[in-house]
Amino acid sequence: MIPLPSDGSVSIAGRSPGLVADTIEAVVTLPTFKRPQLLLETLASLKAQTTARRFAVIVIENEADAREGAKAAVPLFERGDMTGMVIIAHERGNCSAYNAGWQTAILHFPNFKHLLVIDDDEIADADWLERMCTASETLGADIVGGPQVPVFADPAHAKWAEHPVFAPPYRETGRVAALYSSGNLLVGHNVLTTMGSPFLDLRFNFMGGGDSDFLSRSAQKGFVLGWCAEAKVREGVPARRVEADWIRARSLRNGVISTLVEKKKRAGTPLAGVKVFAKSLALLAASPLRGAVKLARTGSPSTALYPVYVALGRVLAEFGYANEQYRQPEKN
Repeated sequence: MIPLPSDGSVSIAGRSPGLVADTIEAVVTLPTFKRPQLLLETLASLKAQTTARRFAVIVIENEADAREGAKAAVPLFERGDMTGMVIIAHERGNCSAYNAGWQTAILHFPNFKHLLVIDDDEIADADWLERMCTASETLGADIVGGPQVPVFADPAHAKWAEHPVFAPPYRETGRVAALYSSGNLLVGHNVLTTMGSPFLDLRFNFMGGGDSDFLSRSAQKGFVLGWCAEAKVREGVPARRVEADWIRARSLRNGVISTLVEKKKRAGTPLAGVKVFAKSLALLAASPLRGAVKLARTGSPSTALYPVYVALGRVLAEFGYANEQYRQPEKN
């Protein structure tokens, strides 16, 4: 193992031979945790990308003991089937893995322009990378998001695709005011060097939301955000994720994240805490009516409950509630 960086929190498990780092234009970071078969499927979709851009992949193994993902991926890189490297992020947690991958990209590929993110339960369309990079360039956007199209393990669950937990925030390509997820994301090199390491706040490590916070802070810095509706990744959705308790937990978590991100955004302004709490209470008061409107429009009780749970999560966050779903990833 080659220590990287100097504190030993990250090490290199394997890399492709003859890697000419200076020529890499785009870097794809791919965090993984205990899903070796799904990881291989994601890597196969990256290998099949149709683009003339030179790109490298950084797989970030976040299970530092068994390292099933690294063991599955390293042979692909060492044979030269994939360009890039596999690293071990020894500190557990969603944000720790992202930070390790993004810092490795900066250290090892100094000339890259675009950094892309995909998860180990997602399959990229063949033109995904090219569409994301092109959208960044044509929109003049420093950060670009794209849709995560749900692919339900049980086809009978396809009706859940329009539930707020799964539906994309935008339908058309263009500049946008906000982005919320790193599951399908492009970040410019200029953004990373300006925002600085650690990029994602470790307080969100096991709850999620570090990406939403990073995107919010980046927008505050003046970076332009965009959306590319055509750059799709397809996300596998196991049956448990349409169960009522999972939907409820994810909805509450979204509310908690909303409060925490808004508090950071308002930090240092007059009566910041009071304003955030007042907004949360107002949203909670309005949520039954908003839910009734959604029920009338969609006929879905679960969709109708979503604004209620989000508003409740916002209020609960004021009293220290945190739903750390990533503490038990097997249940996520």
